[in-house]
Amino acid sequence: MAMSKRTFLKAAGVGGATLAGASAFADNATAGKLSSIAKDAQPISVDERKRRIAKAQKLMREAGIGALLLEAGSAMVYFTGIRWWRSERYTGAIIPADGEIAIVTPYFEEPSIRETMALGDDIRTWHENENPFTVVAGILKDRGVANGKLAIEETVRHFIVDGVQNAARDVTIVSGNAITRGCRMYKSAAEIALMQTANDVTIAAYKYIHPKIEAGMSAGELSEMMSVATRALGGEVQFSMALLGEASAYPHGTRQPQTVSDGSVILMDCGCSVHDYESDISRSWVFGAPSKKQRAVWNTVKRGQELALETAQIGVAAGAVDSAVRKFYEGKGYGPNYKTPGLSHRLGHGIGMDGHEPVNFVEGEKTRLAPGMCFSNEPGIYIFGAFGIRLEDCLYMTEDGPQLFSALSPSIDKPFG
Repeated sequence: MAMSKRTFLKAAGVGGATLAGASAFADNATAGKLSSIAKDAQPISVDERKRRIAKAQKLMREAGIGALLLEAGSAMVYFTGIRWWRSERYTGAIIPADGEIAIVTPYFEEPSIRETMALGDDIRTWHENENPFTVVAGILKDRGVANGKLAIEETVRHFIVDGVQNAARDVTIVSGNAITRGCRMYKSAAEIALMQTANDVTIAAYKYIHPKIEAGMSAGELSEMMSVATRALGGEVQFSMALLGEASAYPHGTRQPQTVSDGSVILMDCGCSVHDYESDISRSWVFGAPSKKQRAVWNTVKRGQELALETAQIGVAAGAVDSAVRKFYEGKGYGPNYKTPGLSHRLGHGIGMDGHEPVNFVEGEKTRLAPGMCFSNEPGIYIFGAFGIRLEDCLYMTEDGPQLFSALSPSIDKPFG
């Protein structure tokens, strides 16, 4: 999968410095002023995880697949509840088409793995001088899949796939996309409720910091202000990006120093999670009075967001949403296609437990929109060397069409109403 927004920002050092002003904010601003709005959010139940596994097994049987292999990451959390990190030591899960799931982990990690394991009891361990993929092969044999098809979840690393293939030579390796996407792309009511809470937290944090922004503040200070407010409101910060002035012209920013100044664009792109489910909201506005050009670009981007909502209906190909907005922008003189000045990135991405999930609002994507799918709706117009505007809100598909997790930004003058 593509590098996530949070990974890029961490690598690039964009909008994340904790400076003196931000530290003062952290010390003083939240005391007695903000309280969690996520405290009553309900995590995903064991019964729901069981239903997920049952659905995956049904999809496997229909496709003639014997088992699905996972490694530590969001897919393993999704099905098993186990939260673990990726390293050179394999920890993962095997979900057979029939029978109980099994977990593989180093011997010394088993007690820790059991702490977040939501269901199942078959944990197979390996010692440091042993081959973990021999353990996987044993599980496949026990589940009757020694000669069958083994589906691989799409983010599993190559050394794991190679190790399993060498240890279980009669198994046929196939893609697990149809299985995992067939489950994860369609959110349940419980998942949508958690995403709604995460979005509520992000909007509340934006509204709290917006009037506190002052001339001379750095991008790092704005980022830290947003993170502090997000945590106080009950969200786990995933990213807090602030792009100031010319930096707003580059979708993921620049390392050049940035400060708030009169007449310059402030573009913020922030998200948090609540019980594993994420928000992703961008707002753009001008510190002081917008110029005629800034206002015109903002209004054009806003109309693009509205057009995306009008286009995103049940049964429509996801790529058509991107195309409709891009065609409108080209009619205004931007582009063509993905060129600048214009919309240089896809219109939006899937979202759920990961900030970026399949599938995307991108040209050529033929997947049809269906109830339960969740996306970001984030058109932008970027003018290199000058400024950029991006507006982003997430939506979920219902039988009646798209529903927003957060209300669209009203205007460049009142970005939060």
